[in-house]
Order: sequence, then structure tokens, then C-alpha cells
Amino acid sequence: MSLTVFVVCLAAWLYLGGGPEWLRSRIRGGAGASASARARQLRTPAVRIAEAFGIRTQAGALAARSEAGAEGEQRTAVRLAPLARRGWTILHDRALPRSRANVDHLAISPTGIVLVLDTKRWSARYPVTVQRGRLHHGHRDVTDRLAGLRHEASAVAEVLGTHVVPVVLMDGPALYAELLELDGIRIIVAADARRLLPAIARAHRGRIPRPRIAADAERLLPPYTQGHTR
Repeated sequence: MSLTVFVVCLAAWLYLGGGPEWLRSRIRGGAGASASARARQLRTPAVRIAEAFGIRTQAGALAARSEAGAEGEQRTAVRLAPLARRGWTILHDRALPRSRANVDHLAISPTGIVLVLDTKRWSARYPVTVQRGRLHHGHRDVTDRLAGLRHEASAVAEVLGTHVVPVVLMDGPALYAELLELDGIRIIVAADARRLLPAIARAHRGRIPRPRIAADAERLLPPYTQGHTR
């Protein structure tokens, strides 16, 4: 057996549940891990057979959306990596206590400001605007799609005992302004995250030193794993 074939077989075995949990979690962990797991769960053999015959299914459509979301989160992780070299703590795909929800990204500035980041990978065909207190993607009102981020930011603030700034990272659509704001949620282009997140953090004052708040986040918001229940 060639080395390539062995590696492919090993990866498939791990993804299907073989091997020790610590190794599976390392393989599956990181940005977009839960979205990728959801896509694998949805794309059952029956769905794959249907797709092979050109038959569209609801599960297949949801799997494609999860895969796109995972790709967007992975791209965000690459964009945020330089901040870690500048004293930031960057955590990806973290579980919320007593919930099946997860946080895409958690960024903690050198001054201890906590930002909950939600990557949105939407079509680049239409711009994102805020009009009369509502969020629009093209002509579509998408304000309700911010509800999840509001819940996540509130939950993280409760767990860590500190103020949390929710930020949407738009991966795809353009904005009519460099930074949009709606009900306390900042909205920026994902490609500008490395430049704009420090500016957003500077507008707030941290009460808890970064090492302490980062340690609490690592402990209280563990990596999300497939089938996670708390």
C-alpha cells in the first residue's frame, strides 16, 4: 500500500469515528470544524446517490450551505492569524455551555476586549446595507440572521463576566461603508478584519487582563465537537 493511500484511509477511518477521541478531535478541530461535520452528517449515502443523478434534495442544499460556511470560517482563520502574532488570543469554533450552539471565532485583544465574530459567506452579487434600522442583502431584509450572533454574544458575556462586542465578518458581499453598525453589532468585510478589529477594540475599555480572560475562555468555552451536548 502506498503512503498516499494509507493516509487517505487513515483520515477516512478517523472521520468515521475510529481511533482515540483526542486524535479525532485534533483532526476535526479548528475553524469550520462543526460546519464541516454538519455537512458530512447531512450528505448521507442516499443524498450522494441522488446528487449523482442530478436530483436536488433539501439535505444536499443544507450540506452545501454548511460546506460554504466552513470554507468562510477557514478563510477567516487565515485572516486573523496575524493578530495572534500581535498579542491577540484567537479561538475558533467554540461550544457554548448548556447549548448545542457554537461561536465561529472568539478574538481577545491585548487589552482584554472580547469580540465574538460570526463569518457570513453570502453572495457577492448584492451589497450589504443598513436601511431604517434593518439589515439588507441587496433588496432582501436579512435582519433576523443576526439573532444567532446576539444570542452568542450574550451567552459569552455571561460566561466570562465581561462586556462582549459582536462583529459580523462578511465574506463575499461588499458594504456601502467601511463599517456598518446595527443594534450594537459591527459589520465589516472579512478581508479587512486584521485592520479593523483593533480599531473596534480600541473603542472599548477592558476590565479583566487578557491572560486571565483568555484562560477563562479556553476553559469555559471548549472546542465544539460533532454531536456536542452540554
